[in-house]
Amino acid sequence: MFSEGMNNHQPCPLSHKCAYVVSVNMGYGHERAAYGLKEIANGGVITANDYSGIPHRDKKLWGSSRKGYEFVSRLKPIPLVGDMAFAIMDKIQEIPSFYPRRDLSAPTYQVAQTYYMIEKLGLCRHLIEKLSKKPLPLVCTFFIPAFAAEVYDYPGDIYVVLCDADISRAWVARDPKKSRIKYFAPNGRVVERLKLYGVREENIYHTGFPLPKEAIGDLAGTVTRRDTMTRICNLDPNGIFLKRYQRVIESELGKDTCAVKPDHPLTVMFAVGGAGAQKQLAIDILSSLKKRLIRNGLRFRLMAGTRKESAHDFMNAARQLKIGHLVGKKLFIDYYPDRPSYFREFTKLLRKTDVLWTKPSELSFYCGMGLPILMAPTVGSQEDFNRTWLMYIGAGIDQGDPKSTDEWLYDWINSGGIARAAWNGYMEAPQHGSYRIEGIITGTRMDVETLPMIV
Repeated sequence: MFSEGMNNHQPCPLSHKCAYVVSVNMGYGHERAAYGLKEIANGGVITANDYSGIPHRDKKLWGSSRKGYEFVSRLKPIPLVGDMAFAIMDKIQEIPSFYPRRDLSAPTYQVAQTYYMIEKLGLCRHLIEKLSKKPLPLVCTFFIPAFAAEVYDYPGDIYVVLCDADISRAWVARDPKKSRIKYFAPNGRVVERLKLYGVREENIYHTGFPLPKEAIGDLAGTVTRRDTMTRICNLDPNGIFLKRYQRVIESELGKDTCAVKPDHPLTVMFAVGGAGAQKQLAIDILSSLKKRLIRNGLRFRLMAGTRKESAHDFMNAARQLKIGHLVGKKLFIDYYPDRPSYFREFTKLLRKTDVLWTKPSELSFYCGMGLPILMAPTVGSQEDFNRTWLMYIGAGIDQGDPKSTDEWLYDWINSGGIARAAWNGYMEAPQHGSYRIEGIITGTRMDVETLPMIV
């Protein structure tokens, strides 16, 4: 099932697969974080709730929690019933207010429930025992496998990659002061939150979110710099933003900014989340943009991900709007049969995308690629905090009325406002999380800047 690896106490060259990277198939967020670490994943990324040989009992336990989450997420748009169901689930995962600073280390009900599944029901025991035979650093993008590793005395180092701009107590072990689990924090607020939850400072690393290396380029960020240059030119057709900030932009991106013709037309992508709860919103946007798609150079992508039913609904909507003939030309409906191909192709498409329209999920951190985030309504407490972070750094903008997208979106583009959001994301959000995490795991020096404590 897993490849041979090196002992976790030995330094590991970057050319080797140096860690077990363990994710879960629940939405897209945890697997997206794991995808950014694929270069160090020994035997490929391991999906804790869907790997070869997983015991039936584990599969059943994981399945019930995943189905419950996705069911409630899809109920969310339904008045009253959806609001009530989601409010209950969100309360269980609630992130307490940060101020006043206080001791928040006491375990919550969700923490107790997690440990019950591990200690009493044996969740993840099979996986941890399998990996323990040839121990490597264990990097988890979800807390349950990490907690299980500690409970079952995994012999290697245990790390958790955090996937939101703030986190609930559920992500931290039952006794954080005694725990040996180490954390990779995507921003400064999470660093400070972990301290409130009782995690020892030496077990916290401020790395940034692990964006895919192919979207960043080398340690100098050459790919992101080039893509941001093209993107800003597309997003500032009247040159308003460029004229106002010409000196600082040229000092960062180069004096040839906008001298080269963009390699793609203005492109907007709407990305549906893993639970598929935003289909109607996407259809409303498509209806509003119909005339723009017919008349001008706009390219609009509806990213259905691995949700075949979403792609089917989008295609039906295009036909009903009588723009089915534009599919594959100006309108693209992107669907993938499996998650590995989705993450790979999605990353490629983002490089030719100028505006990413999505709910503020883990995709919020992709603003570091110079992508402005057009924010759909939040779903859950963690997305509220992601939205706050995007607003704080100036990389995210709340969507207007979807049914009037053709008006307000172009007003914002023509004013240079969305170009400014692209620039803010490029300048303020961490880009080299994958490199920093790799450096910590492998003991290799990475010449990247020290991150400021952005809240």
